[in-house]
Amino acid sequence: MLTLCPTLLPKFKGFCSSASVIMLFVYMKCRFSLSYRELEEMMQLRGAVVDHSTLQRWVRRFAKLISDRVRQRKKPVKGSWRMDETYIKLKGKWVYLYRAVDSQGDTIDFLLRAKRDAAAAKAFFKKAIKHNGRPAKVTVDKSGSNKVALDFCNQGVAENEKIKIRQIKYLNNIVEQDHRFIKKRTKPTLGFKCFHAARATIAGIESVRMIQKGQITGQTANTSSYNNFVNLMAA
Repeated sequence: MLTLCPTLLPKFKGFCSSASVIMLFVYMKCRFSLSYRELEEMMQLRGAVVDHSTLQRWVRRFAKLISDRVRQRKKPVKGSWRMDETYIKLKGKWVYLYRAVDSQGDTIDFLLRAKRDAAAAKAFFKKAIKHNGRPAKVTVDKSGSNKVALDFCNQGVAENEKIKIRQIKYLNNIVEQDHRFIKKRTKPTLGFKCFHAARATIAGIESVRMIQKGQITGQTANTSSYNNFVNLMAA
């Protein structure tokens, strides 16, 4: 049974549905490839009538609770990173999701940006390094903007602490394959309507994916993703 940490309960004040029900459906949206109308039908199976637009607002507002908890309890990652971008549709146009995994496939960080350029790459590496420390080496594609961003990160740094930059395409297969799991979850939305909704939903999807991978401190391999989620939100 999903029971939230008491410190989280004030965030649900004023909502008709219970905190546990809300977070259950936020988890389901982030964990499975379901549309909001499918989630609406599943609510009806539980004897509750909740409009799909309400479910969408729940995800936009409360997915952050999952991502905050995951970030607080995420295990350290390895020092060899693989970084790449993928595409997400927003209002009929493409925006760019920057992502990185380590040599074992564990998620390092992610960042949604409107443009694919050096400024976006710099913002991603700044965020990733802030939360995960400096890597020993980073593998990227042949994109010049990613190389510019890494060169910027190496400015003013001692030679033995500089990030080794590798532009070897086949070594990035691990992160390119990992994109599939995120794209599979975003596909039922048929494109996001606003940047904030896209960013909040993707943060939830990425965080639940980290739970699936066993990246949370205290998780056990023989426990299901859902039970690990329950334990994380109750702690």
